Amino acid sequence: MIEHLRPNLRALADHYGILPHYIDTAGVRRETTDATYVALLECLGSDASSEEAAARALTALEARARERLIEPTKVLRTRASTVSYTVRVAPLSTGAWRWSLEVTEESGAQHQASGRGTVRDVSLTLRSGVRLPHGYHAVRLELQNGHQTLTATQHVIVAPVSCVPFSQRTHGKRLYGLIANLYTVRSEQNWGAGDLGDVDRLVRWSATVGASFVGLNPLHALRNRGWDISPYYPISRLYRNPLYLDVTAIPEFHESDAARALIGTTDFVESLIGTRTAEVVQYESVMKLKTRALRALHQVFVEQHAQEETDRWRAYRTFCRAQGAPLEAFAVFAALDDHMVSEDGAPPDWRAWPDAYRDPRSPAVVEFRERSAEDVDYHRWVQFEIDRQLAMLAGLADSEGLPLGLYGDLAVGSSPGGCDPWVFKDLFVSGASVGAPPDDYAAGGQVWGLPPLHPHRGAEDGYRYWRLLVQNAMRHFGALRIDHVMGLFRMFWIPDGLSGTEGAYVRYPADDLLGILALESTRHGTLVIGEDLGTVPKGLPATLARRGILSTRVLYFERNRHGEFRPSNRYSKRALVSASTHDHAPVSGYWEGRDLTLRRQAGSIPTDAVLELARATREADRTALVDRLRRERLLPEATPDASAITTAVHRFLARTPSPLVAISLDDLAGETDPVNLPGVHPDAYPCWSRRMHLTLKRLEDRPIAHESLVALSARSFRRPPNSQ
Repeated sequence: MIEHLRPNLRALADHYGILPHYIDTAGVRRETTDATYVALLECLGSDASSEEAAARALTALEARARERLIEPTKVLRTRASTVSYTVRVAPLSTGAWRWSLEVTEESGAQHQASGRGTVRDVSLTLRSGVRLPHGYHAVRLELQNGHQTLTATQHVIVAPVSCVPFSQRTHGKRLYGLIANLYTVRSEQNWGAGDLGDVDRLVRWSATVGASFVGLNPLHALRNRGWDISPYYPISRLYRNPLYLDVTAIPEFHESDAARALIGTTDFVESLIGTRTAEVVQYESVMKLKTRALRALHQVFVEQHAQEETDRWRAYRTFCRAQGAPLEAFAVFAALDDHMVSEDGAPPDWRAWPDAYRDPRSPAVVEFRERSAEDVDYHRWVQFEIDRQLAMLAGLADSEGLPLGLYGDLAVGSSPGGCDPWVFKDLFVSGASVGAPPDDYAAGGQVWGLPPLHPHRGAEDGYRYWRLLVQNAMRHFGALRIDHVMGLFRMFWIPDGLSGTEGAYVRYPADDLLGILALESTRHGTLVIGEDLGTVPKGLPATLARRGILSTRVLYFERNRHGEFRPSNRYSKRALVSASTHDHAPVSGYWEGRDLTLRRQAGSIPTDAVLELARATREADRTALVDRLRRERLLPEATPDASAITTAVHRFLARTPSPLVAISLDDLAGETDPVNLPGVHPDAYPCWSRRMHLTLKRLEDRPIAHESLVALSARSFRRPPNSQ
C-alpha cells in the first residue's frame, strides 16, 4: 500500500529532483514512499523527518534563492550566444539601477557592457550584446543604485547542439571493431595482465582484417588489491591504472642497464612466470612486479631527464601544468594510500585513515606532500607515461588506417573510498548508493556501492569535475562509451540499509551535462555511444539521437513480446550493436548454458529446481536464436555447435543497418565464462579476473576467428589492405 505523501515533504523532494514514481521493465508503476523520500533528503542535507522540519528546509532554500542574483552556471546550446540576463533584485531595492557586465572569454578576450534600468516586478533585464563562441567563459555582474552594490559571477558555457554526428565521424560508412577486456588478454609479452603493449598488437591486427577501432574496458585507476579490481569501481575516473603500462615501452627502460637487469634477476623472473601462467589475473602480484620496475625507471627519469631538462622532461612538465591541481591531488592520494598500506596494514579506504588525513587541504596532508615529494612525483610521472603510451597508440591507429582508432569506456561512478570522493568531497553524497531497480535480471534490484553525485552542486563551480572527467576520457580516443548513460538524466538512489526495491530515481541537470559532453566531443572529434539498456524512460533513444549520441543494442535483448529474436533489418540505424556485454556470457557460453551453471555454483541461482527452469528457458532461447539465424539463411540445417553459432551471429550483426558493430575477443577465442557475474561476491566467482585461454598470437591464427572477421569485412565494412 502506498503511503500518503505529506505536501511539504513532496515539495522538498521536487526541489531536489526526487521522482515520485517510475515505470519498471514489466510496465508496473512503482511509487516512491515517504520513508525513501526522508532518507534521501537526509543524504542531500535536508531534514524532512516531519512536516514542520520539511517546511523549515523549504523556507531556507527559498531564502538562499532570493539572495542569489544569477545562477552560478549557464549552459547555452547554440552556435554562438548573446549574454543577457533577467536579474532578480530584492523587492526593497526598487528604483533605478546602474549595471555593468565584464565578460571574459576562454581565450582571455574581454568585453564590457553597462547600462541603466528600472526594477520591474523585482527583476531587472540586462542585454550585453556580447556574442560568445563555443567554450568556457566567465561573467562578472555588478549592480549599483546609490545605496547598494551587488556583485555576482557566473560560468557561461556555450556548446554545440549535439555531439559529433556519427555520419561525420565515420564519413557515412558502417564500421566494425574488436572489443577487449584488456586485463584478461594473454600474451607472451605482458606480465600477467593485458597491457598497452597488447593494444599495440590489437591495433596492428585490426588493420589487417578491416576493423576500424579497438575497444577497451575502462582504464580508470584501481587499487589493484583485494576486491578493488573492478574497472567499474575505480578510485578515480579522472586518472588511469598503472597496471596497463607496457614497462618495456617506457623510454627509461632502454636508457638504464640497471633497470633492465632488475627484471632479469632470478626472483623477478620466477615471479613473472607465476603471474604469466596463472589462471586468473593476480592483480596485486602483477602490480608488485610493475611497481619495482616503475620505481627504478622513475629514478632514471629524474636523474637523466629532470636534471638535464630534456624534451621528455619538458613534455612531462607541460602535462603536469595542463592537468593542474586534480593531478597533484591524485598523486598525493596515491602516495598516501601506499603509505597507509605499509604503515597500518591496508585500511580499506581513506575513510579509515586517521582523521588528520581525511581532508586533502589539511595541514597533515600538506606536510605529507612536502615530506613525500619523490613519491608524489612518481605517481604524477606514471600518469604522464600512461598518457604518452595512449597517445602513441592513437597515432599508430591513425597511421594504420583505423578510422575511429581507440574506443574508450567511462564508468558510471567512483568507489566511495577512492580519490575522487576524497578530493571532490562536496560533490559526492554519503548515505546512499546508486544502483538499478528490480528487473528480470535482478528481482531485488542492484546496489552498486557507488556514491551518487549531488545533482545541484556541480553547477557551483561550472561543472569542473564533469568537464575534467569528459576531457580526460576523450584524450586519444576516437569513440567513447558512457556506461549507464541514463545517469546523465536520472540515477537510481538506494538509501544505505535499504534494498534495491526501496530506491527512487533522482533527476540530474541533463541539458547542462549533455552540453558539456557535446562541446568536448566536438573539440576532441570523439564519437559518443550511450549504454541505454535496462530500465530506461520512454523516448531516451530518441533523445540521445537528437544529441548526436549513439544507442547500444545487444543481440540477447533484441526480442519481441513473443520471445522471437528481432530480424537484422529491424535493428536501430543509430546504435552500436554487439552480441553480449561484460555482464553476460560470451556466445559460446550462452549457447552451452555455462553462465547458468556458474550462477548455480555461486549461489545466485538458489536451487537446482530454479536452475532447471533457467535451463528450460535457455533452451527456448537457443531454439529462437537458431530459428532467426536460419530464417536469414546464415545457419545450415545440420545441428550447430557453439563455433557455428558464433560465426552465424557475427554474420547476422554484419547485416544490421547499425553504423557500428563490436566483436568481442572472447567470442573470437571461443571463451565460455563471463568476466563478471553481477551480484556475485568475488569469493564465489573470480569476477574481473578471468583470463583468456588463448594468447593473442594463437587467437590471430584461430580459423574461426579469421572466418568471422572475413565475413564482417566482406560486407559493407572497411576492407582490409590488399583485399580483393
